[in-house]
Amino acid sequence: MDEQTPMQPSLAKTILVVDDDPSMRLICVKTLRAEGFTVLEAEGSSESLKILATYKQPIDLLLTDLMLPPPDFQMTSTGNPYPRVHGHEIIQRTLAMKKTFRVILMSSLSEQERKAYRIGSNQVPFLQKPFSVEAMMQLVHSVLAAPPLSFDDSTMRSIAQQGVRWYG
Repeated sequence: MDEQTPMQPSLAKTILVVDDDPSMRLICVKTLRAEGFTVLEAEGSSESLKILATYKQPIDLLLTDLMLPPPDFQMTSTGNPYPRVHGHEIIQRTLAMKKTFRVILMSSLSEQERKAYRIGSNQVPFLQKPFSVEAMMQLVHSVLAAPPLSFDDSTMRSIAQQGVRWYG
């Protein structure tokens, strides 16, 4: 029998995974695809912003690393419409483009390190690295079932006001 099982509506979603670590990106992408999601991937913020601006179909969730290569680490001109930025700024720029969006921020920084660098994550769903695929999938399903963040949310304004300092 050549019957195809219809995909559950909750799984017929598109997720953009952004991480500069190829092994972490591969784990996320393979796991999400195995669960039936359409997955787009980007190794950095510049590539992710371009995908978010130009991809023709809806993107339902952004799963992004927090610590991506810093803005000064660019090989292109300063007129680049898709600059390298950290994970919080990807969220800000995405919400500015889309007005509402679902996001998950992930990082290997401990809570103490995030506080030391003035990086808050309590306003945005957060996934602590390393994580189990079960924890990732549970959070993905939870975020997809919840209302999206809005550009007008006071929580997003507080993220926009944070001064994130870079390592180095």
